[in-house]
Amino acid sequence: MNSRFFHAAACAAALVTVHGAVRAQYQEPEPWKEAEVALPQRFSTEKLLTVDIEDRSSFEYGIDPDTLSVGTDGVVRYVFVARSRSGAVNVLYEGVRCDAAEVKVYGRWDPGSEQWRTSSTDEWQAMDTRGSTRRAFKLAQTGLCDGRAPNGSPRQILDTLRNGHSYRLR
Repeated sequence: MNSRFFHAAACAAALVTVHGAVRAQYQEPEPWKEAEVALPQRFSTEKLLTVDIEDRSSFEYGIDPDTLSVGTDGVVRYVFVARSRSGAVNVLYEGVRCDAAEVKVYGRWDPGSEQWRTSSTDEWQAMDTRGSTRRAFKLAQTGLCDGRAPNGSPRQILDTLRNGHSYRLR
């Protein structure tokens, strides 16, 4: 009986040691931290990569390919342009977090003053198929993201947007 007891005690001690070693090796992942963002110095509304955001829209939508980037924080950033048939243009600089399915507007172009307008209330928002985040959802779904990660380099993202491949966002 004593040998069984000692054998069981030795096994229990080994398990406690292994469990403690595993716990000591595990580290919580670093919390996500957004990189510093500079608004683009220039962009073009003339050489857009057009994208379909909504059917039967009176707007033409696109992104300026030269502004597309993937940050060290995993955020895909770009200048988005919406142009009406009458010629009115709305320009946004925004970013998409594929891992969290979120979008953030960093700035809105003011053509009158020829500068970006920012707001301290612009926060990350969950993307949805409806409402003000629809454009980002559609872009994420059709090429910015591959599942919960950016769809590779800016060049790969642009190729995917041009070729119309869809990936699952969530």
